[in-house]
Amino acid sequence: MSIRRIGADGANKAGSLPFARAVEAGGWLHVSGQVPMHDGELVTGDIAAQARQAIRNLIVVLSEAGYGPEHVVRCGVWLDDARDFAAFNAVFREFFGQNPPARSCVQSRMVVDCKVEIDCVAYKAPHP
Repeated sequence: MSIRRIGADGANKAGSLPFARAVEAGGWLHVSGQVPMHDGELVTGDIAAQARQAIRNLIVVLSEAGYGPEHVVRCGVWLDDARDFAAFNAVFREFFGQNPPARSCVQSRMVVDCKVEIDCVAYKAPHP
């Protein structure tokens, strides 16, 4: 089984941190946590604005690897404030409403000053 790293060469958006934006192995794509950054700046605003940007960032990484939202089988979500759960779900439904993946969601303090972080696992059958 081959392993392919996406953005492991310092191309991750946070600079040259020691992680890949995503790693693909055997049709499985593991996407690192995405925060609501746009053009190097954190998106300000409520949970809806930040969730939309974080999910857009997730979709960009999926696309770079040749996957799409329809391939996502699991998401992990960290919310800074559990009271944002309902508003976050409304945004999540905008992107994954027809075919929702499995998901966990926890409240956690963030490493950066944002309201949400999202990672995912996607699957696409490998080409023979």
